[in-house]
Amino acid sequence: MGKNTGTRMLATGAVLQLFLGIIYVWSVFVLPVSEFFKWDVANVKLTSSFMLCCFVLGILIGGKLQVKLGTSKIVLAGGLFMSLGMLATSFIPTGVPWLIYITYGIAGGFGVGMAYNAIISAAQSWFVHKRGLATGISVCMFGFSTVVFAPVIEKLVKEFDLMSTFRILSAAFFLVTILLFSFITMPENTGGQKKSAPVLDSKQYTTSEMIKTPAFFMIMFSMMFLTSSYFILNPSFKTLALDRGLDANIGTVLVMLTGVANALGRLGIPLLADKIGREKAVITIILATAVSTAALCVAQGPIFMIAVAIIAFCYGGSSGVYPLVTADYFGIKNIGSNYGAIMVGFACSALLFPMIIGLITNVTIKFIVLAALVTLGSVLIVLLMQQKKKVK
Repeated sequence: MGKNTGTRMLATGAVLQLFLGIIYVWSVFVLPVSEFFKWDVANVKLTSSFMLCCFVLGILIGGKLQVKLGTSKIVLAGGLFMSLGMLATSFIPTGVPWLIYITYGIAGGFGVGMAYNAIISAAQSWFVHKRGLATGISVCMFGFSTVVFAPVIEKLVKEFDLMSTFRILSAAFFLVTILLFSFITMPENTGGQKKSAPVLDSKQYTTSEMIKTPAFFMIMFSMMFLTSSYFILNPSFKTLALDRGLDANIGTVLVMLTGVANALGRLGIPLLADKIGREKAVITIILATAVSTAALCVAQGPIFMIAVAIIAFCYGGSSGVYPLVTADYFGIKNIGSNYGAIMVGFACSALLFPMIIGLITNVTIKFIVLAALVTLGSVLIVLLMQQKKKVK
């Protein structure tokens, strides 16, 4: 019964993650929103910044509340936040487009963060001996949402209109949330699953205890440096493709390619981490990202596409492997709130580096600086491994 319940939880969680990822398909909405509200594209894109910040906030607060209220209630609350945020977006008057920052960016991002983290926590708790596989499946579906829903949303906007599309998506997600949230639960006795596991036998840190350790800062800052390259390149994949000798149609294909690579990385890297170890898997994706970023200084045509795909693959992989690293070092009992604190590095990367690197006008220097920043993450993981050996 327990195994069947865990499998059912993982399957329903994967479906929910697919829908949760809708909020990350904002790039598809940018032009229609800009045209509807007669609003500058740069202002529309800013919605993503609000969403990313509140996504991390939702993970942090949701993780805390999860212990008190239960996992399924947090998934329900997160799903309702997202659904109602989309519904509210569909009623924004044309004269106040900035309200989209609140409805889609803040409410939607916060709700997604709550539900996303609760589902990952449940997946790790049910499959303590296959955490890489369980986490990989969960975050892979979240990343794959871009590939599935981007063409669907484009068609809906053409067939109906922008505001009707928001209402349709709101209704669809509301229905999926109501039908599936109750399946996302924690096992009654994680430690009783077949045999014990190191992640259960080790000290179970609270978030306040975790943030006092050097390991916390090494993990958080390594995530911040690793993701910097993707956050800076992501909004410009298509324009960069045109600059590197690819036509507009190939540029669109490249955007879809990065979505597929992102999703595959979310599944593949956690599985790799189960085989070679968490820290070695993190170092692998950090160095691959650094080399690919440096290659963009001169890459043209197909080589450029390969380098971009590798960066997207490694970025997706970070979403799958860092929850595992967090649980390995700080235990699984408080993984929800603990991973939320680690994700502060993710939020800082999304907000700070695009502004800082944006000050560099020379493209070659920009990519060199980016590659150096990413490499710093591997230094931190090496130091983390050395500290782990000393503790043992």
